[in-house]
Amino acid sequence: MHKVVLWVQTVLVPMLGAPGMFVVAFLDSSFLSFPEINDILLVTSSHIHPERAWLYAVMTTLGSVTGCLVMWELGRRGGEAFLAKKFGADRVERVELAVKRWGVLTIAIPAVLPPPMPFKIFVVAAGVVGFSARRLALTLLLARGLRYAFWAAMGAYYGDEALEWLERFDAWFADRWAATLIVLGGLVLAVLLVIWARSLRARRPGAGEA
Repeated sequence: MHKVVLWVQTVLVPMLGAPGMFVVAFLDSSFLSFPEINDILLVTSSHIHPERAWLYAVMTTLGSVTGCLVMWELGRRGGEAFLAKKFGADRVERVELAVKRWGVLTIAIPAVLPPPMPFKIFVVAAGVVGFSARRLALTLLLARGLRYAFWAAMGAYYGDEALEWLERFDAWFADRWAATLIVLGGLVLAVLLVIWARSLRARRPGAGEA
């Protein structure tokens, strides 16, 4: 895998430029897996060509969204058996229930977090349970767009230092990803409870009267 990543960094992207980053992001989000490669490429490429950082972020985001739509289509066309074989029936059932219950959050949160956070299983499960392609694409455009725009900007402004920060963050998250998810889940639940409580107050008779 290291040789593949090195070839992508030193041959494919320099040869194809921004379209090469689209190809890498597409493959990473569909049939292959290059852990962290998109973030690394964004930082290094934006450092070399800061004036193109926005283009690199856009092409990487579009490539990732396109690759995810391929996996979504796989799920829609009967991907449950594929998921069960790869991850186990019990785990797949839990993921499908989570997608049905929490909707876009089960796509958005994994989309902004690095490995070892599972991601593709949620995308395929979204196709299995009937999560619309439009909602999936919009969610990923926002979530992945924010993630890739952030690292492109960091690369453009801070260069090699940003790459060190990326490596430190990924290492920190790899050791604490379960606890991080619990905290994020608690925050999301708290926000949803506040919104729900406010909507209940707004529906009460006379709530809007002086």
